[in-house]
Amino acid sequence: MAGDYEDVTRFALSDEREATLLAKQTECVFMWSTAEGDPVGVVMNFVFDRGRFWLTASGQRKRFAALQRRPRAGVAVSSRGTDIGISQSITYVGSVVIHDDADTKAWFYRALAARVRPESAERQAAFVAHLDTPRRLVVEVVPERRIGFDSEAMFAGDAAGPSRTQL
Repeated sequence: MAGDYEDVTRFALSDEREATLLAKQTECVFMWSTAEGDPVGVVMNFVFDRGRFWLTASGQRKRFAALQRRPRAGVAVSSRGTDIGISQSITYVGSVVIHDDADTKAWFYRALAARVRPESAERQAAFVAHLDTPRRLVVEVVPERRIGFDSEAMFAGDAAGPSRTQL
């Protein structure tokens, strides 16, 4: 019933809306746990390809030592900042594979550049050059579980929903 928001599992994000969200959004929150068990998350650009998330950072970052000890991570994606116009989100939890090979890096750098610098081939080439550093690694997150949420479904016909200017 409208107005009962205690159990939001019935407002799951459809497969179609999930695909649209992953195609339009370029940023996610990437999450892992420290040696002390503390949760940590950072905002990162991503590529979603072959059912997996792909991200990159310098291998000297502490997250890589943590991921080598515990190869598990989370990825959260929100529709905020896109032209979707409604609040959607999805969170994935899965296993991690760390790549250091030239073929994966070459493919991924070009794919990421195309997503975050779509305005020109020149800007993409410059971004690839920016990424191509000696200690850079590529993280692949293989999703095993997902939690999706669609606020349009939750607020359908409810006056408590956001106004068009808030969407």
